[in-house]
Amino acid sequence: MNLLKTSALNGIAVLIKTATMFILNKVLAVYVGPSGYAVIGQFQNFIQIVTSFAGGAINTAVIKYTAQYYEDENRQRAIWRTAGSIVLLFSIIIAFLILILRKQLSIYIFQTDEFQSIFVWFAVFLLFFNFNALFLAILNGKKEILKLVIANIIGSLFSLAITGILAIKFGLYGALVALSIYQSTAFLVTLILCYKADWFEFNYLFGKIDPEITRKFAGFALMALTSALCVPLAQIAIRTYMTGEFGIEYAGYWEAMIRLSGAYLMLVTTTLSVYYLPRLAELSAISDIKKEVYLGYKIIFPVALVGAILVYLLRDWIIGLLFTDAFLPMRDLFLWQMIGDSLKIGSWILAYLMLSKAMIKLFIVTEIIFSVSLVILTYLFTSIFGFEGVSIAYLFNYAVYWIVMSLFVFNGLKKRKYS
Repeated sequence: MNLLKTSALNGIAVLIKTATMFILNKVLAVYVGPSGYAVIGQFQNFIQIVTSFAGGAINTAVIKYTAQYYEDENRQRAIWRTAGSIVLLFSIIIAFLILILRKQLSIYIFQTDEFQSIFVWFAVFLLFFNFNALFLAILNGKKEILKLVIANIIGSLFSLAITGILAIKFGLYGALVALSIYQSTAFLVTLILCYKADWFEFNYLFGKIDPEITRKFAGFALMALTSALCVPLAQIAIRTYMTGEFGIEYAGYWEAMIRLSGAYLMLVTTTLSVYYLPRLAELSAISDIKKEVYLGYKIIFPVALVGAILVYLLRDWIIGLLFTDAFLPMRDLFLWQMIGDSLKIGSWILAYLMLSKAMIKLFIVTEIIFSVSLVILTYLFTSIFGFEGVSIAYLFNYAVYWIVMSLFVFNGLKKRKYS
């Protein structure tokens, strides 16, 4: 399936997902407010870290090797069996740890022990959360784009229904419960979509863990765990700093800004994950890889650029439509955030190549350096420019990251067997 066809199918899912996110943003803006946004952001970062350590870290490897062994079903099943067994084992272990440490976690994440029950909900549903992600990775690797689109659409609708109802009825507490459980409800749909495929049987997911495959997973897991720690921890640090420096409402404005960025860029980022990652994993000749990257800059990057321009021009209307007047201070962030978003997509086209070819050392080094630099630049630029310095730091960080990707990724390929 080519890039244009994949983008078109993804476009359908993304339009629905974006619409549900925008509606959800409005519900959360009304019922939890800016301070609630900041709290939700902290918990989402915690979820990112935990799900990666509970097995989600191997999903990129599952996509790569499922795509790579597309002509060898036995090899694919061995990949899935090892992945499923790892997810089952680690999800159960980490769920028990969360239950034991729920009070300490509540105090650390929320600065109060009143939200212990949130971690009980999350622990109970963690296994389904991770298996949903595993099934989506298998569908991605098999290039079952239509099934993947259906799964994403239904998942979006479940997210809207569950989060909307619970947030309206129980406020912030309800929104946090919804974050803990909605992916698990989507699991049932994803399971059915996989189960109906002629290439899938449930017993393919469990059995002996293959040591050779585990070693192949290790590099990808190391990259994913590095990302799962660096990015969320950097965001937690920035949010904590913003709360102390400007107040929790301003941390909420920044959270609203990055959520808006994630929503309007979804078509681009989804296409990178669904098309680019498995496609680049298949290619071995450097000339073919260069053609695919050029195609990304020809199609994907302009879409991101146009999206950024439109969002900036419509910023006042967007704030009124998707949030409330309480979020008007986030207006100061739009210009720098939109430029930064464009730079991010430009750099990610190369970063996904690095990821697909398991360039482990480069990934880990750059992930750590640029996560730390984002925090440092945030401290520096907010001290100079005030609140909008947080988005100026984001812009500057991705500008340098793109330069580094341009200098090192293809040089790394040339040093390998690619020719």
